[in-house]
Amino acid sequence: MELQNNSGILETLKRLTKSESFAGVLLLCCAVLAMIVANSPLGEWYATLWKNKVGFDVNGIFIGMSLEHWINDVLMAFFFLVVGLEIKREVLFGELAGFKRAALPVIAALGGMVGPGLIYYALNAGTLSEHGFGIPMATDIAFALGVLSVLGKRVSVSVKVFLVSLAVADDLGAIIVIALFYSSGLSFSWLVVAAGIILVLVILNKMGVKALTPYMVLGVFLWIAVHNCGIHATIAAVALAFTIPVSPKMDTLSFMEKMKIVVSHFQEAEKQKNGVLLQSEQVEALHHLAQHKNAVQNPLLRLEHALAPYSSFLIMPIFAFANAGVTIGANIDFGIDHVFLGILCGLVLGKPIGIFLFTFLAEKLGIAARPQGVSWVEIFGAGALGGIGFTMSIFVTNLAFSGEHALVATDVAKISILIASFTAGILGSIFFLVRDKVTHH
Repeated sequence: MELQNNSGILETLKRLTKSESFAGVLLLCCAVLAMIVANSPLGEWYATLWKNKVGFDVNGIFIGMSLEHWINDVLMAFFFLVVGLEIKREVLFGELAGFKRAALPVIAALGGMVGPGLIYYALNAGTLSEHGFGIPMATDIAFALGVLSVLGKRVSVSVKVFLVSLAVADDLGAIIVIALFYSSGLSFSWLVVAAGIILVLVILNKMGVKALTPYMVLGVFLWIAVHNCGIHATIAAVALAFTIPVSPKMDTLSFMEKMKIVVSHFQEAEKQKNGVLLQSEQVEALHHLAQHKNAVQNPLLRLEHALAPYSSFLIMPIFAFANAGVTIGANIDFGIDHVFLGILCGLVLGKPIGIFLFTFLAEKLGIAARPQGVSWVEIFGAGALGGIGFTMSIFVTNLAFSGEHALVATDVAKISILIASFTAGILGSIFFLVRDKVTHH
């Protein structure tokens, strides 16, 4: 009985971790936990933990950085690598493949970036906080998918596809914004080194090199070069993702032919087998099976599937726990410029309005058309859910502010992101729930 109960619990946990909503729930829990710890007796420990240096000495020279930078620059590089792989896959094979399919989500994503960015900048122009205009531009795909999953059948498949495609295009836009506006002190020599490594990666791709190891090794050197040239190091991960090969080493027809031979050898050896141990020929057949299995798989998808669980269930939660903890005390100045209002209005109002207006104009001008069966009300509802910024918004926050007011502005921005994302999620959910009731009545 106990074994059956344990088996049931394990199966439930497996289904939970595979569900779309779990990554968003885990992310939210880590953010809330960070806020609780930061405002508890452990607050001082929490604040100093991330400043600890992690590295090693070489002849008296320390090589390393703070734990905060290891998380935000190194761990998040893997997150951006997954994002880059997702973008490449969608552009080549998914909802962003071809102008007609890509036009609507790309234009919608553009509206979802321009609207919030303009609102924030209009409120903070001429202040020390104006550089934070990129904070409300982003959409957190994990949270958005989590809310959609909770809403279930109240949201049509077409709307889900539209929002996911929009979020992927939005990620690409956020990456461009980070590269253009949140880089400083460019080093030309390191930039040349980075360009040279990218060129080698492209040549490997063109030469038909399918093994992932050389790409990943060169990716480490690319990260170092980009880190030193002044562009944020996570951009290196996106550049690496775009060079990962798409076509497999072996086509499916050749794979099936080889599998027939392998299975035939396995069956022949089975006839000679005595006892439970496999024959040496069978072990060899299994070895060939493993080799052929990797050869027939798409390298891009293989890498994405290998990294995605770590990105969703380890890297993003760690990032949330390390960055969402803000001490809410007397030193928090919500009146600093209009950071709070800019982010709140940008995500809650700017996102749905920008997405709706750009989509509406795109259809009226004949540039793109809505997916069949998707109403304007659903477009606005999807835009409201697009206001869930969280991960990418917090990431941009860490890059946006400088000077004496940076610490206070950063804390205010993070609190604003949490409040705005929560509000956007609630409003988007209410939108679809009300629409579902009206439709069924």
